[in-house]
Amino acid sequence: MNSSRRHAYLYAFTIFVSAFLLFQVQPVIARMILPWFGGTSAVWSTCMLFFQMVLLLGYLYAHWLHELPAKRQAAIHTALLLVSLAVLPIVPNPSWKPADANNPLLLILGLLTVTIGLPYLILSTTSPLLQSWYARRAGSVPYRLFALSNLASMLALLSYPVLIEPNFSVRMQSYVWSAGYVGFALACIVAAWIAAGAPAAATTGTVDRGPAPGWPLRALWIALAACASTLLLAVTTFLTQDVAAIPFLWILPLSVYLLSFIICFESPRLYHRGAFFPLLLAALLCFAYFLWPRSMKIHMGPTITLLGLSLFICCMVCHGELARLKPHPGRLTGYYVMISVGGAIGGLFVGLLAPNIFNAYYEFPLALALCGALAALLLIREGVRPVYRYALLAGVLGYAIMLGVITRDTVTGYRVVARNFYGELRVEDEGADDEMDADRKLLHGRINHGIQMRDPQFRRTPVAYFCAASGIGHAMRARAAGAHWRVGILGLGAGALAPYGQSGDTFRIYEINPLVLDLANSEFTYLKDTPAKTEVSLGDGRLALEREPDQQFDLLVMDAFSGDSVPVHLITQEAFKTYFRHIKPGGILAVNISNRYLDLEPVMERAAAHFGKLPLVFDYTPVNDDDYLCNASAWALLLTKGAPLAASLQSGRVLQPHNGFRMWTDDFSNMFSILK
Repeated sequence: MNSSRRHAYLYAFTIFVSAFLLFQVQPVIARMILPWFGGTSAVWSTCMLFFQMVLLLGYLYAHWLHELPAKRQAAIHTALLLVSLAVLPIVPNPSWKPADANNPLLLILGLLTVTIGLPYLILSTTSPLLQSWYARRAGSVPYRLFALSNLASMLALLSYPVLIEPNFSVRMQSYVWSAGYVGFALACIVAAWIAAGAPAAATTGTVDRGPAPGWPLRALWIALAACASTLLLAVTTFLTQDVAAIPFLWILPLSVYLLSFIICFESPRLYHRGAFFPLLLAALLCFAYFLWPRSMKIHMGPTITLLGLSLFICCMVCHGELARLKPHPGRLTGYYVMISVGGAIGGLFVGLLAPNIFNAYYEFPLALALCGALAALLLIREGVRPVYRYALLAGVLGYAIMLGVITRDTVTGYRVVARNFYGELRVEDEGADDEMDADRKLLHGRINHGIQMRDPQFRRTPVAYFCAASGIGHAMRARAAGAHWRVGILGLGAGALAPYGQSGDTFRIYEINPLVLDLANSEFTYLKDTPAKTEVSLGDGRLALEREPDQQFDLLVMDAFSGDSVPVHLITQEAFKTYFRHIKPGGILAVNISNRYLDLEPVMERAAAHFGKLPLVFDYTPVNDDDYLCNASAWALLLTKGAPLAASLQSGRVLQPHNGFRMWTDDFSNMFSILK
């Protein structure tokens, strides 16, 4: 094998490893810090904002370095590589855990900067930098190396939920990644000095760089990249807010996004306008259907599939057009800078601007309208006949109007529509005031997080998942006559558990979202009406309990949800250890396990077995469809075997051992094992 081929393999190997590490670290670090910030999907959006901004800095650095003499490039890059090793291993410092309920966006960005900022910056420079070195040395078009880096990125993402997360603790993941980074750094240093020592004929003289692209073309590159980035994040938010903030639902859209990059730059012939533009129309209509508030609910599998396919088609059009508009190889680094600028704009829009300037998820329909407009612009730009031009403009305008109507329907008819870092909240009245079943709902995304009846005779009655027939109803009634209880509640919602309070009781409630507390006080009367003393602690419930002295709760209720799923960090071994420290001997831990997509019973059974508790499950299904006071629910009660309270809860179903199911910890969880 001659030296030129060996050097080419070294470039390819270094680019592959760097891209694999670049995208493997994203779920690793997000998974590590997710428990510190409430387990919400916004943590992933903030991480994506950080990754895209650092990627842009990396491409700018590569573009600047590319202009320097070869040996100076090697010296500067080697120095940065060696300095970046000082931050290893990538284990976040617990001092970054939030101490209050303020918007944690800047805190997350600071944590990521300190923990992985420099290694991530170096990794993000590798693909454009090594490709430019290869192009200068070999004189050939290196776009296949770009596709190779995207292939490695997708493999890194797909391997995480299937191989890495189920088999390795989070701490082990960070150590293995750090070891891989050391190997990458050594390979990159060798590649840098090989490029610096290339023969004079390959590194000197005037290199044909082709004509400089004008700003209209650069703006088009940015717009196409921003559109794909915004759609990626909007689809991810749409999935995670109503299902679960889990790595699989982060990784799937990002993998689809990268797959389109790979296809468009590795095999551009596979992108054909005649096929993908009609498919784009179908994808845009599919997205509009899912955004429509009155759309018929579809099971999780088909929903994820249709949204994933639609995202793939939109990204294929955006990235396919980017590939068609690629410049001369001599303009490679500038081209990548424009693409990364677009990606960063999408991240800033969804992760930073939208939660602060919008009261609902307007970024999704705006990105869809932009996608349709860009497709029409590209066709008009190439000189379609006037009749088709007017048809395209009319189609885009019609689609924008349709999205406007759909968006209007998502925010009209509600008493309140508000949004912050933790998501979108709405308060809705259903039924006329004179109807007995008239109620008021608190919605997080599309998920019901609390109901209060508007009829005065039922206003102080616990309803829905908390009605008397539910598992929590059984637990609340298990107390001895005349006993005063101290009750802890993780997750306020509308305050629907407060009606169980009696004079002399104390209800201490932990709520991470300040907006929820505002709405519970302004739109619902549960907290005002209860005779019990109420205390509200703002911030993540688990973190607050870890800091507090023993609370001596008679009953601790875990009813904190992110979308339709319990945040994982609230149902791990370490979380249960904290809960039981705050519960009196013989007290009850009640966990709401009602869920459309996940079977949480094995998690409850393993926790009960580990701590020597009796696990009882109370399933409730309304007998009549017109039962407007009770909803179907499932509650797990974990209590001390033989305790007096256990004797009064014999109607519960005892969970049987789940042999082979591994108990979840802060370092380990496996969502695939509990999918329904």
